Amino acid sequence: MGEQESAPRGTDPRIPNMARMYDYALGGKDNFAADREAVRKLFSFSPENRDVPRANRRFLGRAVRFAASQGVRQFLDLGTGLPSQGHVHEVVGETNPDAHVVYVDNDPVVVSHGRALLTGSGSVTVVGADIRDPDSILGNPDLTRLIDFTQPVAVLFVAVLHGIPDQDDPAGIVRAVGERASPGSYLILSHLTSEGHPAELVAQKEAIFAKSNAPVSYRSRDQISRMFDGFGLIEPGLTAVTQWRGEALDEKLAAAGQWWLGGVGRKN
Repeated sequence: MGEQESAPRGTDPRIPNMARMYDYALGGKDNFAADREAVRKLFSFSPENRDVPRANRRFLGRAVRFAASQGVRQFLDLGTGLPSQGHVHEVVGETNPDAHVVYVDNDPVVVSHGRALLTGSGSVTVVGADIRDPDSILGNPDLTRLIDFTQPVAVLFVAVLHGIPDQDDPAGIVRAVGERASPGSYLILSHLTSEGHPAELVAQKEAIFAKSNAPVSYRSRDQISRMFDGFGLIEPGLTAVTQWRGEALDEKLAAAGQWWLGGVGRKN
């Protein structure tokens, strides 16, 4: 069966997709030829590109473990991407298998794979929705069954907001969800950055994503920092993801981490 026939309804395998590109870059198998070709082009620009997804995935694990260590037992992962090793429910499950986790994504491949993986779980679910419509997400009955916003929740926008164009107000999306969260909640966020990188190289990367179904904007530190409005940044603040409470790194992973800014904020 060809890719066109095997693709879920509403999916065009000829158009690269950010979630499937990320899956391929992490060594996954839930991707199509167009996704693989786009990732190979990104890898060709600079050697550290191969480790950029791994740097972000390690940040996600450390940030989720931190939130869990602070007593958070609810996790809302917005724009989750395809299930892969070290997904939120796996990380949280190391210390609290009863924690509630809700994944949200608008990609039919992500939703179908996630639901198949989580069949039978009463504490984890996948909601098919677009994060650009936070009101519909926050009122979704599958979400409200598991997430009690009167109690602290960790909200994740990890490797997703760079796929939201300025006209859709990514900071406003974060603010809408953050306003619903109770005091003691956490915001975990990472974003591809243009900070400290040659403009020509950033433009080359954005041109690859422009051919996908979700063009990407590499944003400045100031632009990303404003997404934490309403949350006080936890030390060490907004940093390269590999420097957020990270471990000793090899040179390639450290260089890859410079393409991401990430941080964790707490709502007081």
